[in-house]
Amino acid sequence: MIVTNCSQLVTLAGPARVRRGAEMRDLGVIPDGAMLVRGDRIVAVGSRSEVEVGQAVSPAEEVVDAQGRIVMPGFIDAHTHPVFAGTRADEFEQRIQGATYAEIAARGGGIRSTVRKTREADETDLLDTTRRYGAWFLRGGTTMVEAKSGYGLSLESELKILRVIRSLNSEGLLRYVPTFLGAHETPDEYRDRKAKYLDVVMHEMLPQVAAERLAEYCDIFCEPNVFPAALATEFLSVARAQGFGLRIHADQFSTDEGSLLAAQLRAATADHLEGTSDSGLRALLAADVQPVLLPASVFHLGSSRYPAARRMIELGLGVVLATDFNPGSSPTTSMPLVFWIACTAMHMTPAEAITAATVNAAYSLGRGENFGSLEVGKFADFVVHDCADYRELPYFFGRDTARAVYIGGRRVLG
Repeated sequence: MIVTNCSQLVTLAGPARVRRGAEMRDLGVIPDGAMLVRGDRIVAVGSRSEVEVGQAVSPAEEVVDAQGRIVMPGFIDAHTHPVFAGTRADEFEQRIQGATYAEIAARGGGIRSTVRKTREADETDLLDTTRRYGAWFLRGGTTMVEAKSGYGLSLESELKILRVIRSLNSEGLLRYVPTFLGAHETPDEYRDRKAKYLDVVMHEMLPQVAAERLAEYCDIFCEPNVFPAALATEFLSVARAQGFGLRIHADQFSTDEGSLLAAQLRAATADHLEGTSDSGLRALLAADVQPVLLPASVFHLGSSRYPAARRMIELGLGVVLATDFNPGSSPTTSMPLVFWIACTAMHMTPAEAITAATVNAAYSLGRGENFGSLEVGKFADFVVHDCADYRELPYFFGRDTARAVYIGGRRVLG
C-alpha cells in the first residue's frame, strides 16, 4: 500500500538507539509526506513526490489517503496492567469523599481487592474483558503494550493471566509484551509473611512461568512497606538467572530505594520515580536504565508529586511515558491524555512526549530495531490521527484521536 496526502508524516527517524536530551524534540517530520508498505514492512518514506514518483508505485497498490491528517508510529505503552476482573469504581468514590489510597488498602481494598475478583474469574471472562480494553488502546492510537500480570498472586491465577496475554497476542489486533509481576503485593493468605510469599514466587511461580515461556520480563513493586530492596534484590537476581529481563516499580512513595536498586542491577527500566532524588537519577543514567514515567496515576490519585521529567531530560536519560493502565490508580488507556498531563504538569514538550511513547518506549522493551519509528525495514505499525499537526494530540485533550490503525500493514481499526 501507499500512505499519502499526510499533512505531517511524523517518522521519528534518527539514530538507531534511545533518544536523549534535545534529540527528543526531533520527530523527523516530513510535510506532505508519503510512505510505501509492502507486506508487513516499510519500504520507502519521503515526500509525496519522492515516494509516488521515485518508487514507481503500481496502480495495483492500495491507497491510504490520510486526507491532510498526520500519520505517525503507533504508540507503545511500556507499562500497563491490563488483565483484571471487576473495577474499583467504589474506591474512586471513597477517595472523592476523603479516604486515602493507603486507608482503602488497609481496609482490604486496593490491589488485594482486584486480586480476589481476578482469582474468581475464569480465563474466558478475562479474555473477553481484556479484549475490550485492547480496543480502547487502539482507539487512542496505541499498537503495542507491555502487559503485566500481578492480580493473581498465586501460581494458578498468575499463569491464568499470562495465558490470557499470550492468547490475545496471538490474535494480532494489538501487540503485547508480557511481564510477570507476581511480586506486586502480598496476598491475604501471606499478609504478615512477605519473605515467605516471595519465596513461593521465586521457587514455584518463576520456574513455571519460565518453563511455559509466558513472560519476557519480571517486575517487582520495590517499596519499604511492600517489598524492600533487600528482598527485591534476591528476587530479581533469581529472575535474571532464569532468563528474564528486569523492570522495577521504583520510588513511587519512597526516595531512591528502587532507583538505586535498578541501577545496581542494570534493569531495563525503573518505573514511577515520583520520589527519586538527583542522586537516584544520576545512578540510573550511569547504569543506562530507562525511566518510565506514569503521570496519569499521579493525576488520578490527586497528588502533585510528579516525576522530575525536565531534570531527567536535562541529564540525558532516555525518558519513556506510559499510561499505567490499571483498575486502581490509573484507569485510562489514553496516551493522548498522558501527553496532556506530561506537558502541563511535567513541562515536557509535545515532541518530547511523543518520542517518549514511541521510539524510546520501543527500546525500553527491546523492540527498537523493528518498532517505534517509520523507517525503511521496520514493521508498518502506524496510525492516522484526526488532526493536522502533532501538537494537537495533547492540545485537544480528553479525546481519542485515531482515525485508522494499522499493525504490520494490516488495518485493525477505522
